[in-house]
Amino acid sequence: MDIHKAFHMKGGVGDNSYTKNSSLQKRVADEVKHVTAEAIQQVFVTKKPKSLGIADLGCASGPNALSTIKQVVEAVENASRAIQQPPPEFRIYLNDLHTNDFNTIFQGLPDLYKELNRGTKQPLYIAACPGTFYGRLFPDQSLHFVYSSNSLHWLSMVPRGIYDEEGRSMNRKSVYISERSPPAVRKAYLQQFQEDFSLFLKSRSRELIPGGRMLLMMLGRTASDHARCANSFLWELLYQSLAHLFAQGEVEEEKLESYDVHFYAPSKEELEDEVRKEGSFRIEMVEMFEMQRADVSGSYGTAVAKAVRCIQESMLAHHFGEGILDKLFHHYGALIDQESVKRDVRSTTALLLLTKF
Repeated sequence: MDIHKAFHMKGGVGDNSYTKNSSLQKRVADEVKHVTAEAIQQVFVTKKPKSLGIADLGCASGPNALSTIKQVVEAVENASRAIQQPPPEFRIYLNDLHTNDFNTIFQGLPDLYKELNRGTKQPLYIAACPGTFYGRLFPDQSLHFVYSSNSLHWLSMVPRGIYDEEGRSMNRKSVYISERSPPAVRKAYLQQFQEDFSLFLKSRSRELIPGGRMLLMMLGRTASDHARCANSFLWELLYQSLAHLFAQGEVEEEKLESYDVHFYAPSKEELEDEVRKEGSFRIEMVEMFEMQRADVSGSYGTAVAKAVRCIQESMLAHHFGEGILDKLFHHYGALIDQESVKRDVRSTTALLLLTKF
């Protein structure tokens, strides 16, 4: 499967869209918005550029991207008033894969301009930059600030090392690292993360100016054992839901045992190791934090299932067909409700702030 062609958030504004089901991601971004503001203010105050280059990598298709733009623009303008420096022009690049629904973002721009009191003469330039962030996207030293939220846990591919010599997955009875996964699977996922994240750092080191900053947020883990983490537990429940459909004769066994996700939740130590090995950035902050369970009206399991569906639907439909999706996520939501009574399932987010040497 070509991940770059098949993987995208559910576009549009329908009930199952990312636009309508990305509030959990926004809660994470809002939790650290003070860090975002301070990070970009530091770059502006130190460099005082006339033209400020900002990239949001993995922007997806909902209102969260516009919220990020508003946040960083207001932070810089507040800093410019504090130091009595004219505000810069803003060059803001929204990046995601070519299959991303950029149109839904841009349809919200007129309202954003009104919120920011932007007239036709004030310099705020916003553009789409489609392509994978595992590689170059921008000219040398064209950026001052890179932001990425809830994106870097997606790998460039399902690790090749999980397949045997005949091309069959060794990770049967799982879609991600679980207690049933053999050591070779765990090793393959780690190696793929190391390769991808190193390439990401190398690419951004060329594109950022010296002293430029990156603020990266992704799902991570605090335990050494992946199977003990909430992120892995949610993948386990997805496998159980697929296995339920197999038992009902609605999913083929071969399809069930060959579905694996291109996901990796790194530990703090794994992130720090890759930054040090690559060598272009100084670590200003690295933290792992858990979010309190969101208050939702109605079923919590249904809310989480809808959030997962808008992210995974394109991949599942490509592999299994669209016909199973409603039943799959109905059962998935019910399982989450059952398990949430027994345990408090909280995902862990890694926050990483870097400055380019």
